[in-house]
Amino acid sequence: MPFRVPSVPIVLDGGLGTLLESRGHDLSSDMWSARLLLQQPDEVRAAHDEFFAAGAQLAISGSYQASFEGFAREGLDRDQAERVMRLSIRIATEARDAAAADGAGPDGRWVAASVGPYGAMLADGSEYRGDYRVGERELREWHAPRMAVLADAQPDLLAVETIPSLSEVRAVLDVLSGSGVPAWVSVTPHLGALRTAEPLESAFAAADGIDEIIAVGVNCCSPSEVLGAIAAARRATDKPIVVYPNSGELWDAKNRTWVGEPGFPRDLVERWLDAGAWIIGGCCRVGPAQISRIASVLHRHPVQPSLGSTT
Repeated sequence: MPFRVPSVPIVLDGGLGTLLESRGHDLSSDMWSARLLLQQPDEVRAAHDEFFAAGAQLAISGSYQASFEGFAREGLDRDQAERVMRLSIRIATEARDAAAADGAGPDGRWVAASVGPYGAMLADGSEYRGDYRVGERELREWHAPRMAVLADAQPDLLAVETIPSLSEVRAVLDVLSGSGVPAWVSVTPHLGALRTAEPLESAFAAADGIDEIIAVGVNCCSPSEVLGAIAAARRATDKPIVVYPNSGELWDAKNRTWVGEPGFPRDLVERWLDAGAWIIGGCCRVGPAQISRIASVLHRHPVQPSLGSTT
């Protein structure tokens, strides 16, 4: 069945890479958490298990950094790369099914296949700048094969995330349009705009007419960006809104470290809900404990039976 946004808020998981690091893994390579799909897939499964146990209803797969080019640098040919991409979905699906079988927690659980931006393949922090120096056609041709593989692995939907520019938004929308594959598109904002300084509203408006898009939103940003982004989304579309910001710290790509103070208070989550967010979780530096707190807020929120978008 096509994925349908339910009439109650959905709790996303948190930062998969962050949790894997906390479990003692070095993710400093260009492949980031995708490296563990090759070396220790059981650890990726265990991280998904932790998030479901904390109250997450929707797991985002470990395929964010997975690309044909990235795996080629690790010595994998195209067929091998495809198998690892599919593995990322299977691992998350197994964790989902196990969580559902235990009879505890929420009834609905899903898996979204992470579709990271072009900049994730470059591994140079350019997803936080959008300065790719390639055109929309090249971006479309780069995204399409990987998205086809991930969709064929039968997740519940695709999570196209951390998109920095309007041109990359348009490229992935072109790939999705007419495909019948449900997806959300999430951009990474800074100072109330895309990383390329283009309006958030333009990105959300571009997604409004695409039937396959079940939600729009933001991720991998400061929590302070979320309310403005929700307002921009509301001006552009009636689609549900997904938000999963970072913990409050900022990533210093040059020095490969986090700086600043974390902050993700309960009342802020309530304000996101009141403003119109419906799918809420966390990105970098957000672990199971924070997801548990988000779940406690969302599970008290009143049902809105009129909400729902289908493919």
